[in-house]
Amino acid sequence: MSSSPRKVVVVGAGPVGCLAAMAFAKQGWSVELYEGRLDLRLPSSKAEAQQRSINLAISHRGIAAIESVDPAVTQRFMQTVIPMRGRMIHSLKGGLDSQLYDRDGQASSYSPPCSTRPPDALVRQCINSIDRALLNEELLEEASASGNIRIFFKHKVIAADFDQKVITMRNMDTKEDFSVDFDFCIGADGSYSVIRRQMMRVVRMDYQQEYIKHEYIELKMPAGQDADGKPTFLLDPNHLHIWPRHSFMLIALPNKDKTFTCTLFAPSLDLDCLNSTEVILEWFRTYFPDALLMIGEKTLVNDFTHNPRSPLICTKANPYHYKDRVIILGDAAHSMVPFYGQGLNCGLEDVRILMTLLLQEGVKPTPPSELKDSVDKGLARALDRYSESRHEDLIAICDLAMDN
Repeated sequence: MSSSPRKVVVVGAGPVGCLAAMAFAKQGWSVELYEGRLDLRLPSSKAEAQQRSINLAISHRGIAAIESVDPAVTQRFMQTVIPMRGRMIHSLKGGLDSQLYDRDGQASSYSPPCSTRPPDALVRQCINSIDRALLNEELLEEASASGNIRIFFKHKVIAADFDQKVITMRNMDTKEDFSVDFDFCIGADGSYSVIRRQMMRVVRMDYQQEYIKHEYIELKMPAGQDADGKPTFLLDPNHLHIWPRHSFMLIALPNKDKTFTCTLFAPSLDLDCLNSTEVILEWFRTYFPDALLMIGEKTLVNDFTHNPRSPLICTKANPYHYKDRVIILGDAAHSMVPFYGQGLNCGLEDVRILMTLLLQEGVKPTPPSELKDSVDKGLARALDRYSESRHEDLIAICDLAMDN
């Protein structure tokens, strides 16, 4: 058998796809990473991302996954986060209720980001705010720097034959289709995954998709100014701020530039009624008067009328793999509503668990000396174990998110 490394094709260059590519490259595989959209690092892509991205609340679950692939990346990444040690509930009358995530002490007594986890210090439970695009850019930079990874943007999957180990891709610039051979394929291409859809042709997959009645719109709370005219936070940056209003709510997460990314979740029918400047402002004066003062009427109306309304979807699938050929990770396998804050954390954890199982089964980047019926039995066993052991946990977290 050849001693040259096998090739894994990763579809989707979001955070989960990038981390998967990095993990396989680190193990010695040859990696090709395909993304249907433009390079997120380009200015035109950044402008679009700023309109759509819910800030991430990354927890130890996600941080441990990144650290398992590259501890140095984790250390650099942690310099860009803001620890949130509790939630701050904003009442209709303007009252504040701080609810710490750590029940065993005053969170304010611990200053370093909790996820650095110093061995000789009392660790406070917290989650960490980071812009989704910033995290994605950090991981893309790391993937681009790897000699084992080639990245192709504006390339979309048209079809996949997992038995023949070939994917048909389309170059969106030239509109030309071409074939890509692979030894293993990872679908990290999101809620509307093409890889998952192609798998359904050969896998007896149980699949469930549910849209909830809510949509979300992203808003921006600008930085304030301190006595010296320097930017400052208008709210306590070490809390996740929540304005709960029964069937709808507003949340705000801090950014390094002293702004807050706010996200409004509301039933589609309610949002349909907010169809003029006067109605929008009156609605916010009624339900979010303190937030309106900090966001500003002009900024609010501009964001509300120009930023897209995005749906919320929950998907469940089983199994997540086919033979030793392909696996789906992240939202491609388990989209969940964001109310538990664990969607991306679970996606990153998918990568860590998959790599752990591959190591336990002794899967190497080079082809095994013997193949039975053209199947790498070690790789197949690892994927079987992944689907079997991961499914119950992922269904539980999806249900918790929906209940929350």
